[in-house]
Order: sequence, then structure tokens, then C-alpha cells
Amino acid sequence: MSSEISPVHVPSDGGEAVHLVGDTYTTLLRSEQTNGEFSMLEAIVPANAGPPPHAHHNESETFVLLEGRLVINAGDQEYEAGPGDVVYIPKGVRHSFRNLSQDEPARMYFMYTPAGVEGLFTEIGTPGERGAVGPPLNDADVAAMAAAADKYGYSLG
Repeated sequence: MSSEISPVHVPSDGGEAVHLVGDTYTTLLRSEQTNGEFSMLEAIVPANAGPPPHAHHNESETFVLLEGRLVINAGDQEYEAGPGDVVYIPKGVRHSFRNLSQDEPARMYFMYTPAGVEGLFTEIGTPGERGAVGPPLNDADVAAMAAAADKYGYSLG
């Protein structure tokens, strides 16, 4: 990575959006834009949805909930998070989250430190639209996540 990086502006309709495991993920900042320091994404989590349990082995993850309510399971802890709440997950800790609403999507930003795993989303997700609710969780997405686990340093389950 070059130590010379430039400021980055991502407009509210910018970023690269994909649908994956029932959510819509928009990559806002990539590794090459931050000199590998961190990456940032937005997630739209449909009602009563969220990704399967997993652990990142190379990155810590920080969630900042913007809209809605999520239950976030991290190791032996469970957190009910609302707008403005922040939850930090150290690398290696198994975690998952689920939208508590039965009819409204939740929206959050999340960051990986250091960056790198954000490539997973564009590699295995299907093109989407930022802010839109995507198709429901399906077995093909879970299989694609499992197949990419070694490359991106995470485990499912």
C-alpha cells in the first residue's frame, strides 16, 4: 500500500451496492482508499433478517446503528442496539445480528480494521441498489460465503 492517500467523498447515493445473505451492503470506503487502515460499509437489514453466525480472523468489526433495532450476538454477549448505538467486535469473536422489526428494515454503518475483507461483498454478492431491500437469505449465498471463507479469513457457524 502507498502511504500517499487522498481525501475521499462518498455522496449519499454513492458506493457499490450488492445483495448478499438477505441484506444490501454498500461499500463506502475500500482498503485502497484508506491505505489499508479500515474499510466502511452500509448495511440495510430487512425485517427479522441478518447474516448467519461468523467470525473474522484478521479484522475487528465496529457497528454503528443508524435506524431500526438489531440484536447483536457477540461471543457470549447479546446486545439490543438502537439508533446511535455502537458495538465493537474484536477479531476472532463469533457474531451475528438480526433486525428485531417485523416490518421495517434497519440501517447501519460498519467498519473493518484493518481493511481487506470488504472485497468479499463485491466478489460474491449480486448487484444491488444502495438503500434498497434485497431478496431474502438463500442457500446459494451461504454456500458462496463458505467457499470464500479461506480467501477472506473468516469462518461460518
